[in-house]
Parts: sequence; C-alpha cells; structure tokens
Amino acid sequence: MNEMIEIEVVYGLPHKQVLLSVSVPPNTSIKEGIILSGIIEHFPEIDPNTANVGIFSRPEKLDTIIKNGDRIEIYRPLIADPKEMRKLRAAKMAKK
Repeated sequence: MNEMIEIEVVYGLPHKQVLLSVSVPPNTSIKEGIILSGIIEHFPEIDPNTANVGIFSRPEKLDTIIKNGDRIEIYRPLIADPKEMRKLRAAKMAKK
C-alpha cells in the first residue's frame, strides 16, 4: 500500500484567496496535484495544462514531481509587462 503525501495548493485574487491541504499519491506531478486538489472548482479560470506555477516561490514546470510538504502556488497572469512599466515610469520622470 502506497502512503499518501501531504501538499498544499494556493491561488489568490485580490478579493479571494484559497489554500487547500490535500493528500495525494507519491510521484504526483504539479499538474496532477492541482487537479486532485479541487482548486479549479473555486477558480474555473485556472487551466492546469498551462498554469504558471511554483513551489514555495520557486518557479517550476507542471510535470515536476511534488514532495511531501510542498506548497504548489498558482500564479495569476501579469496585467502589465514589468519592463514596459519601467520604461513608462522612466519616460514620465524624464519629462519632469
């Protein structure tokens, strides 16, 4: 009998955040962990095939195998390109 491992899956929006603790089988990928956690029921916009993810703030690929105690973080898409925002701020400061 395989023992299960304990993980957390987190996702948040400015108005709603969810952290789910779930038991999954060993050798589960990040993608599978997202699906098994049920977080998609809370946030249907999450696509487990293309989600931008990490473990404890470290970017990871969806096929990464998770370990006991890992926290899968699902990141929201950026609203604005950080490089473009810096350019706009620099241009604004140059006009002053």
